Amino acid sequence: MATLASHIPTHLPASPSDGIRTLARLGFAAKGVVYTVLGVLAVMAATGTEGGRTASKTQVLQTIQDMPMGRWLLGLVALGLAGYVIWRLVQAIRDTEGHGNDAKGMGKRLAYAASALGYGVLAYIAGKAAFENTSANSGGNSRQSFVATLLEQSYGQWLVGAIGLTVIGIGIYQLMRAYSGSFAKHVNSSRIPANQQRMVHRVGQLGYTARGIVWAILGYFLIQAAMHSNANEAQGTEGAFDFLASMGSGIMLVVALGLVAYGLYMFVRAKYPILRGV
Repeated sequence: MATLASHIPTHLPASPSDGIRTLARLGFAAKGVVYTVLGVLAVMAATGTEGGRTASKTQVLQTIQDMPMGRWLLGLVALGLAGYVIWRLVQAIRDTEGHGNDAKGMGKRLAYAASALGYGVLAYIAGKAAFENTSANSGGNSRQSFVATLLEQSYGQWLVGAIGLTVIGIGIYQLMRAYSGSFAKHVNSSRIPANQQRMVHRVGQLGYTARGIVWAILGYFLIQAAMHSNANEAQGTEGAFDFLASMGSGIMLVVALGLVAYGLYMFVRAKYPILRGV
């Protein structure tokens, strides 16, 4: 007969921390602000509304900075993004999700660390603009500079191409999450009113679908940059929306609404989170 001990997992997540939980929730809210503004600007551009434009995340920060009490709002966004960075690092280092140390587990934990790095740059730009009263756009386009540096190296084109394929893979993974519904495991749906649960799920699906499409386009840009050895082809979110606009304003509008949906879903994650072992 099997003993009780044989059913106890050998790798258990660390105990939850209220402080880290709070930082994570602030992070989701900050992501919600960034993606909602990003999507709304693109929706306005797709519909020809005055003030609409395709934008990068740093340009979104500039838009927030230009709002009434913008520096205060930007400071809150910076604080939230910093919280998100800390949460991702805790996930990566302490393995709070219980992924383990095998190749697959380490891959997921490295992805958490990479996410922390990306949002760390954004948090730094937002914080500097808020507290030093500089332009949020003063951070410049570090993406193309980074790609240019890689292309100067031996096998640089292959390396940039590999990164592009990886980014496309992330986009496909986002699409798979959308249609498998696996994204919903991070939200405590039992706390959401029953009549709203289906709507929240659909909003999440639309959001992750749009994000997957944008990631895939960003990966395509990187592959083009690698093939032509031209860092200027490594466009960001604004380039992705311009690419979609070239296929029709309707397509751009749907994806833009999807990013608004993703932002709204981040607010849901902030309010009804499931945070394992943090």
